[in-house]
Amino acid sequence: MKINKWTLGLAAAGVVSLGAVAEEAQNQVLTALSSTTLSGYVETSAIYNFDDGPNLGLGQSFSGADKQDGFNLQVVNLTLQKPLDEGAWSAGYRVDLMLGPDANLYGTPSSVAGASSDFAIRQAHIDLRVPVGNGLDVKAGVFDTIVGYEVFENGGNPNYSRSYAYFMEPFAHTGVLASYQVNDAIGLVGGFSENSTLSNSINSRSGAPGTKSYLAGVSLTAPEGTGLLEGASLFAGLADAGTVATPDVQHYYVGGSLPTPVDGLSLGIAWDYQTDTVATAGGTGDWWALAGYVSFQVPDSKVTLNGRAEYVEADGGATGVAGTGFGGIGTDEIFALTGTVDYALWDNVISRAEIRWDSADDNIFGGSVAGAGDKDEQLSLALNLIYQF
Repeated sequence: MKINKWTLGLAAAGVVSLGAVAEEAQNQVLTALSSTTLSGYVETSAIYNFDDGPNLGLGQSFSGADKQDGFNLQVVNLTLQKPLDEGAWSAGYRVDLMLGPDANLYGTPSSVAGASSDFAIRQAHIDLRVPVGNGLDVKAGVFDTIVGYEVFENGGNPNYSRSYAYFMEPFAHTGVLASYQVNDAIGLVGGFSENSTLSNSINSRSGAPGTKSYLAGVSLTAPEGTGLLEGASLFAGLADAGTVATPDVQHYYVGGSLPTPVDGLSLGIAWDYQTDTVATAGGTGDWWALAGYVSFQVPDSKVTLNGRAEYVEADGGATGVAGTGFGGIGTDEIFALTGTVDYALWDNVISRAEIRWDSADDNIFGGSVAGAGDKDEQLSLALNLIYQF
């Protein structure tokens, strides 16, 4: 913090009091914080598993198998942010802090891979605008991934449980990301990050000297005057990553949303493809996932109906991510259907009920021992509450 040198000089000479110095310092703090906002949410859930056992394959879709058959605190997310303003050389920042079991999906110095500290830094980046063309916006630090239809902040997802693809995508990257809006219809994004970016750990290195990963994407939005396509969006992106064992992992994503002539009805689609994913018994394999989404806001009501159908296929024993049950014990295919009813009962509260059915070509569900399921399908019922502030 900088105190006016004349104020300090006058205070030293006894012309002004130290109280004046303290008041100036306080005013500077208040001025700096006046544009900072505090927001966040608290998320809880209750899940009933119609089959006994640890529910292996479905566990990760609910952010951890330990959430089955019980009441859960999911996460408390706190966000401090100063957004970019309209200035040519605007600057800002964002910090997301997480408390609770879902924080362990991320790796930070106090929540390393495999640990259970129930704390993590999800995002922490400085935002800068460079006056090039329409304005180049730059993030430097740790930021959310650019690929994927679903996001970590579950209130922004159509369903409570997440897709299998979500847990096989990267979550976050440490590096630099630039975005540029060419016009109302076209946006570009690209950057570089640490090479082991699919591990989601902050500052995660691959172990191979001089290697960095890259991110790239393009977004398309149908402008006014395009008829039925007006408002439709499409995003195509690539996240490159790797380690010494798997030096060339690449995650491709294409997804978008489409409004329909039916009032309140919208459709979405997402396709993920990842190369050279670590296989369970050595070597590598690829996997891909296709998901379709439908959402219907019931007219003149507080009810929204959301559905998702997804299909995932592995090649060569790819695991995608430990704990999904996918590929881990010979599973090559999974199909899942999810239906969610969102009823806005209270202000600032997302309240929803969900039923989900999963089917695999191997016994990855149920059973009494983790890693040894005895069923090839699973049915679960979940309730979800999120308070947003």
